[in-house]
Amino acid sequence: MTEIDAAWLRANSLPDIDGATDKNARGRVVAAGGSLHVPGALLLTGEAAFRAGAGKVRLATVEPGALGLGLRFPEAAVFGLSTNDDGELDAPAGAALGELASDCDALIAGPGMAKEAACRDIVGALLDGPTGDKALLLDAALIAAAPDHEQRLRARRGAIVLTPHPGEMAQLMRCDTSYVSPGLAERASQRFGATIVLKGAESWIASPGEPLLHYPGGGPGLAVSGSGDVLSGVIGGLLARGTPPLIAAAWGVWVHGEAGRRLAESVGPVGFLARELLDLIPHLLTVPTAD
Repeated sequence: MTEIDAAWLRANSLPDIDGATDKNARGRVVAAGGSLHVPGALLLTGEAAFRAGAGKVRLATVEPGALGLGLRFPEAAVFGLSTNDDGELDAPAGAALGELASDCDALIAGPGMAKEAACRDIVGALLDGPTGDKALLLDAALIAAAPDHEQRLRARRGAIVLTPHPGEMAQLMRCDTSYVSPGLAERASQRFGATIVLKGAESWIASPGEPLLHYPGGGPGLAVSGSGDVLSGVIGGLLARGTPPLIAAAWGVWVHGEAGRRLAESVGPVGFLARELLDLIPHLLTVPTAD
């Protein structure tokens, strides 16, 4: 096991921006998800991707929520996708999303989605579509659909990152939550050929052929709605910049956790909001000089 600390971050720094002034060269992210019940989740994910250095972000969400999301987030292009009777993305939305994401560098799919969405069909459409060489991050309800596509995920060319909390980890591995452990994350990474971010009071990151990484946690204040949507956006933004998946995941977990720790000091151990993490992200992307 390896700790994610200042020494590890210095040894595994992020790609240089190299003075790039072209927003497309900085990294293009498509974030898809949300629902009529959680229409603002992608706002957190999209802004986190921008704050992590991505140059261009597109948001794809349920059609009735698209206009409001676009008015609230003028920096991003917003696209409406077809919606089922439960207010979630339906099966045809998956194919449309695959086409929309064909020229991105990283696709984040799942924030704000629930099990009532056509999760299995959407993941299948993404794997069948023109995004096979793009970095793919699956979050929230879409994680539970991964076992239905195990072989295709493992054979996929592009990087894959899954970000389960313990309940989603149990769904991913089709087991009881009592079996969730860092070792289970390692087995999942081998099974799906993916980088696994097991979120919780402390976080564990497993990637095929790599040492298991550990982050002790940013404090109880991060256990709040929207926090995971921010984390997915940070990791996705770093993936779009060309960061290898293990490094993107580890930096994302550390930045997210340290932002929570700093808010705990300035606001209080609990009571801050997920959106308050966003302003702290850019400063934390610099390599720490000491533990």
